[in-house]
Amino acid sequence: MAGKAAAAATAAAAVKAVAVVKGAAVESYQYPWREKLVKYKDELAKGVWGYWEVGAWKPLSLSGRERARLRKEVLLAGEDWPYDPPRKEMRNKRKGHKCDRVSAEKRAKTAELMKKMPDMLLDYKKRRWEKKLKEEEGGKN
Repeated sequence: MAGKAAAAATAAAAVKAVAVVKGAAVESYQYPWREKLVKYKDELAKGVWGYWEVGAWKPLSLSGRERARLRKEVLLAGEDWPYDPPRKEMRNKRKGHKCDRVSAEKRAKTAELMKKMPDMLLDYKKRRWEKKLKEEEGGKN
């Protein structure tokens, strides 16, 4: 138990030592992001989740939670965080059922064809008339 109490006392002393910023005492704990950023700069540049090294996957030496906390503190301080992966483009494809999209396309095509219907009927009647005339001419010979 004495060991735990001593560890807690040293942790409290470390927090108080870190809490001094530019000569003014600060009541809340300040996360030492500058030191952590310098320490893990090379590691963060290798990738977001890890990297391949000689055919084996190596995770980063700092955990995702620590990385997220460091990123948050850097961004809150107004600094730049260049270690995020590039964002992909947004998907343009709409979600939904295919039958709904197809039926909408069919309705649009049907409306377009209905506008052409009178011309199509005239062409059909003309072709039928020409065929009938051709058969009559062929039957007379």
